[in-house]
Amino acid sequence: MTTTSEFFRLDGLDAVPDAVRGGVVAIGNFDGFHRGHQSVFEVAKAMAREKCVPALILTFEPHPRDVFAPAPFLHRLTYAEAKAKLAEALGFDGIAVMPFSRELSSVEAPDFVSRYLIDALGASGVVAGADFHFGKGRAGTPEFLKAEGERRGFDVRFIDMLAEGDEPVSSSRVRAALAEGGVEAANRLLGYHHFISGTVVEGDRRGRELGYPTANFALPETSALAQGVYAVKVQVGGEVFGGVAAYGKPMFDNIRPPFEAFIFDFDRDIYGKTIEVALLSYIRGQMTFDSLDALIAQMDADTAAARITIAQARPLSQLDAALGFIAD
Repeated sequence: MTTTSEFFRLDGLDAVPDAVRGGVVAIGNFDGFHRGHQSVFEVAKAMAREKCVPALILTFEPHPRDVFAPAPFLHRLTYAEAKAKLAEALGFDGIAVMPFSRELSSVEAPDFVSRYLIDALGASGVVAGADFHFGKGRAGTPEFLKAEGERRGFDVRFIDMLAEGDEPVSSSRVRAALAEGGVEAANRLLGYHHFISGTVVEGDRRGRELGYPTANFALPETSALAQGVYAVKVQVGGEVFGGVAAYGKPMFDNIRPPFEAFIFDFDRDIYGKTIEVALLSYIRGQMTFDSLDALIAQMDADTAAARITIAQARPLSQLDAALGFIAD
């Protein structure tokens, strides 16, 4: 693989730099970048090394399922920024995020190959999951793309779904685990610690009054993350801190609650800044208390549990280490 001196984040394919043209392209929705997706990525990178060309990920935003629904509904695991962070950590030379729309879905499969894979990217290889289809009427089947590759001179590989237990590793399994508080199960399927991000906003300052000032940010309306208390690692401006976080306010107004992270050994004004929070474990579900003193006592216990989890945390993979939340 010919690595470039910088990582390229492309919004669309209107102006693809020469540095990433002619490469091997891993193509798919890739929500989650889970271990099944990573098996596609590894083949793409290996093919790129053999050809001495760049390795690029081509993905789509928003998710096609949200485009065709009456309103967005899908609990997304990785939006464009997270995908770019993961692609860079995996050692790709770049990621291209194509805006997905009904118009794009109506492009005939041969035209999709011509416009995007050949003209825009000059792809020398394409790798995808065995269930990937594209183009109008999903006519871009694996068989079709392999035939196009033979005809137009680029290599094509399709990778079977990776299984764990009796089921394939899938984004839906990760979502289901997170909705039930199964952080460890979700992280195992992902091969890294799931992370979320947001811009810190002012809250009701109730945490500060309780001795636990928090950095608050909103989760997407479609988030199905289990309400409760989590042990977390927080990236702030390139630095990493431990913390304990809560989602949901059963004792107060619990309509669209923020995600609230109490960052250990931290006292800075970060309003308006973006932070990233990796979920290490689910400590407990939401509870109500008879008094604020009882609530504070439980928060003290949650903090102690989080500190133990953080001290014992180790990277789940090379990718997890590269993301920088947890050191070896």
